[in-house]
Amino acid sequence: MSLHWSLIAGFLYLEIAVMFLFLIPFISNKRWSQLFKSRFLKAVENQLVYYFYIVVAILVLFFLDAIREMNKYSENQLHTEASHGTHLDTQMQTHMRLFRSQRNFYISGFALFLCLVIKRLVSLITSSAIIEVEREAALKQAVSASRAAESLMQEDKGTSDLEKKLEDKEAELQTALADVTSMKAQSLSLTKEYDRLMEEKDKVELRLRVLDTGADGDKKDD
Repeated sequence: MSLHWSLIAGFLYLEIAVMFLFLIPFISNKRWSQLFKSRFLKAVENQLVYYFYIVVAILVLFFLDAIREMNKYSENQLHTEASHGTHLDTQMQTHMRLFRSQRNFYISGFALFLCLVIKRLVSLITSSAIIEVEREAALKQAVSASRAAESLMQEDKGTSDLEKKLEDKEAELQTALADVTSMKAQSLSLTKEYDRLMEEKDKVELRLRVLDTGADGDKKDD
């Protein structure tokens, strides 16, 4: 295998290893997103995008070259098989070159395919991590809102209980005021009755004095 195809094969193996890393279940999307957003990757993000398109373009060129060679050696193989007088070494070389072109076709094709898949997978992982963070934030806001609502309901309940107690106290105060008013009326009535009785008493005493004075006068006349 030539050097450039060895590099493409090594790149393919690297892509397979990266895919296996992405499939590890105990590494969450948030961890991958934090890695993607690290300072180092953020610093070289623009260069990475540029290099990505360069790598894709190179893989496309090698993929097309592999297709060209595969078609070329396929035609040579058909021509060789049609010529019965062709030497066995020539047929073996033609088969070997066709095999290499087919191998290169699969290597470049899978490398190109996995390159696009990895880019799409990175984008999906980042989006999923963002959605998870937003979901956690929304859940925390919902819990906070629920607690605030419960607190307000408890405050409203406490306010209602206080209002009820105030209403009860106000009713008791009205009752006490009514009792005081009634007692005042009774007191005034008793005072008037007492004054009337005192006047009657004074009148009776006055009559008794008059009677006593008349009796004394009669005795002196005798």
